[in-house]
Amino acid sequence: MKKSALMILLGASLLGGCGLIDGVNNTLSYVNEATEYANEANTFSEEVPALAERAITDPEAAQELETKLEGMKEDIQEFNDLQAPEVASDLHQKVVDQNNRALEGIEVYLSNIENGQLDPKVLENTEVFQTLNELTSLLEQIQQFGE
Repeated sequence: MKKSALMILLGASLLGGCGLIDGVNNTLSYVNEATEYANEANTFSEEVPALAERAITDPEAAQELETKLEGMKEDIQEFNDLQAPEVASDLHQKVVDQNNRALEGIEVYLSNIENGQLDPKVLENTEVFQTLNELTSLLEQIQQFGE
């Protein structure tokens, strides 16, 4: 009888430990996704402004810009759809809010490209690059959960 009770107690404690391990694994997975997204956003915000300037007069650059904007839009939507661990949920929501601002700017760019109306004033007035740069500090805070 004691062996049965001990086995049940041991089994219950192991199952509880599995939940804890799953929580840690989910947090690490989320941190890895956030790190990858941060790298993509940084690369985008470093490369695209010059490309956007060239796109005003160069149809090939405009096509490349459209491709990069569509790619970033997809990356943003994928990150927004991530299930954040509870410990990072507030920061995740802040990133999602910033991402939604960036998406609005990306939509303006894409609309202007498709209408053939891309001009320097549109580039100056959208917040895409500033918003993505601001994401860096939020994502760095998320990365600290993995340390």
